[in-house]
Amino acid sequence: MTAVEMARPRPRAFWSDARFLLGIALILVSIAGVWLIVSAARQTVPVFAAARTIVPGEEVAASDLRVVEVALGQVGDAYTSPGTLDGGVVATRTIEAGELVPRSAVGDAARAAVTTVALRSAGDVPAAVDTGTVVEVWAAPQRERGVFDPPRILVPAATVVSVSRDDSVIGGTGTALEVVIDRADVAATLEAVSAGWSISVVPATGPGR
Repeated sequence: MTAVEMARPRPRAFWSDARFLLGIALILVSIAGVWLIVSAARQTVPVFAAARTIVPGEEVAASDLRVVEVALGQVGDAYTSPGTLDGGVVATRTIEAGELVPRSAVGDAARAAVTTVALRSAGDVPAAVDTGTVVEVWAAPQRERGVFDPPRILVPAATVVSVSRDDSVIGGTGTALEVVIDRADVAATLEAVSAGWSISVVPATGPGR
């Protein structure tokens, strides 16, 4: 081999150039992907949020909702929005004030499995009991005037709609409440109220309550 041949630079291998181009392509794809993610995150959509606490069984009216602009990305379809919420729907669970309203939290009013009843607790209820609180309803059967059997759970889980702690309410002392209960518990509850049983309401305990 001559000195001229030894000094001549070797041509770059094709695979080296291809690898370089592939690296550039991967960088461009990565940049484009990040840009798309950031762009999607900045896009907002109008959805409904609860203007007040809505309890299970309550009809959801326009006045109970407000429209907010939020960035939800691919989960946007899981929430109610203008044009997707028809009339005649009720809450299927408690929706806290300010919470975005999921489609799963509302349902057809005709199929509602709960209803609202009015109760009067024999005594005061804890201050923590308010709209949306899950409570247990206890009742002590009346054997004779002023004499009651030991109390037992009448409704294991009821949701408070409203509480009136005004002692001036007709009926004397105690606390007047509206609660949402399963329709299966309605007959026993109304029977206890009409029979003059002593009713007490306490916050429910257990997971998720």
